[in-house]
Amino acid sequence: MGATLMIGSCEPFSGKSAFILGLSRKLIAANFPIRLGKPLATSFDEDLPGTSAPQLLIDDDVRFVGETLGLSEEELIPSLHLLSPKTAYKRLASSKLVVDTPFEDLKKQLSFPFEGLTILEGAGSLHEGLLYGLSLGQVARELDARVLLVHLWQNSCSVEALLAAKHQLGDKLVGIVLNAVTPQDVEVLRKEVVPSLEALGITVFGVMPSSPLLRSVTVGELVRRLEARVICCSERLELLVETLSIGAMNVNSAMEFFRKRRNMAVVTGAGRTDIQLAALEASTQCLILTGAGEPLPQLINRAEELDVPLLKVDHDTLSTVEVIEQAFGHVRLHEAVKATFAFRLVEENCYIDKLFESLNLMI
Repeated sequence: MGATLMIGSCEPFSGKSAFILGLSRKLIAANFPIRLGKPLATSFDEDLPGTSAPQLLIDDDVRFVGETLGLSEEELIPSLHLLSPKTAYKRLASSKLVVDTPFEDLKKQLSFPFEGLTILEGAGSLHEGLLYGLSLGQVARELDARVLLVHLWQNSCSVEALLAAKHQLGDKLVGIVLNAVTPQDVEVLRKEVVPSLEALGITVFGVMPSSPLLRSVTVGELVRRLEARVICCSERLELLVETLSIGAMNVNSAMEFFRKRRNMAVVTGAGRTDIQLAALEASTQCLILTGAGEPLPQLINRAEELDVPLLKVDHDTLSTVEVIEQAFGHVRLHEAVKATFAFRLVEENCYIDKLFESLNLMI
């Protein structure tokens, strides 16, 4: 039988799917069989028809990775439960805090002869899923799986969570990948921090720099989160926003500032036509108008000429900015351009062959 590797994290949106994409493509390129799954689905549209049947419960992240890599439906493992406020409420209301046999269906799926690597993505954190009996540690112990953690690195205090994870997972923890490292700190971590972590018994399989692209959010996602009205260019909502700018300065200062930014969402008052027109001449992916009033016709015409979506929100500027800032780095990796970048990021910054050796995989 093949091996099982769980990809987990200490906190949500740490880059698990990006790493799984890069790892899986390396295996596929070597003609090594893989199958993917997520025991506890955390990204799933409950409103789709037929989703109540457990055998159809394929997490959206898993489906995206599968489609990107050209995997068949048989190579995607259905989830056992869906993590959502609705399902959590049902479990709490029924006092069903202990699951009798949460792994029977999964074990049946994994019992078929398979000489490859089964990759399972864990929930958002070490404790997430305890209500369903499907936390990272519970699944790893039940399936006798090894665990790799993709960990967001901010500073040396970030090691505390890793030490807690090592204590909790024990010998199930095969190692970690440090992610979202400030680019200028990558070499310092590789030379100084990685040896110290390995001296503590934590094997490091990569140090990946932060990426504005992977943290970016589509204009469509901003429309959804802001409940915005799209005034023009509704066909361009797939554009990716990497940075946020606030148009609350004089127009000369704004133009100089905008020139230094790229792929912006610009938030400004509906009455600041001068700022709005200046923003359209820069690297702006969408223009978000706040406050009372409607945009002038010449602004709409210019936005249409440049294919820049123009949005109108009911929130004030401060509230709008807060919503957008919360979106950066907290969206799913569901765009082809992000997947392509993830391939290169993992290939250039992770020691995949070292990981294969640790798993005793003959690639």
